[in-house]
Amino acid sequence: MAAGEGMRLRPLTEHWPKPVLPIDGRPVVATLVRGLGTAGFEHVTVVTGHLAEQVQSLLGDGSAFDVRITYVHQPRADGSADAVRRALAGGARQPVLVAAADTVFARGTFELFVREWDGAPGAIGARLGQPRGGDKPGVDPRIAPALTTAAALTSVPLWGIGSELVPFLDRLPGPPFELADTFGRALDAGLEVRGVVVPDTRDLTRPVDVIRENFPYLSE
Repeated sequence: MAAGEGMRLRPLTEHWPKPVLPIDGRPVVATLVRGLGTAGFEHVTVVTGHLAEQVQSLLGDGSAFDVRITYVHQPRADGSADAVRRALAGGARQPVLVAAADTVFARGTFELFVREWDGAPGAIGARLGQPRGGDKPGVDPRIAPALTTAAALTSVPLWGIGSELVPFLDRLPGPPFELADTFGRALDAGLEVRGVVVPDTRDLTRPVDVIRENFPYLSE
């Protein structure tokens, strides 16, 4: 999912889409796609929106990352579930691993997630610890039942969607149409959704994060 406007990163995202901004000097979306290729994924569908041409120019056909890339456009910011619906309509085959293109996942995260998902109708990712910045809940109450652990957890934008869960992408409240509602309804219907605790993640939320994540020797 690479369609968001990155409102909290303005004014940077008035000129560049959030996924092409760097962490450790490399565009976040490029790190993500390379990680998917290393994990054995062969086909990646990239859902674009805001400043889509910059994302497509950077990634090309995917050959530089050992994957094949298909692009699907989301004309409005209608939410994560809408992005997945568009990806499926554009040819993405079930089951699908869904990830936000503005997040850097630790090496081995995708392999761990798929192994723990293990063919269940759905899976959701979380990391240990409280949310950073204090402006978001640790785990959305709609998906909390899948994360049955006493540890403090924070949701991460990593989802597994099998064929049994796909029908729950429809008839959601919105817009925006969100995956949290999709998974919440699936859980309410009794589908198995596995919570997978993954290593820490990194992302850019505010302009100062671009400095923190690329110039760690600078102190505030």
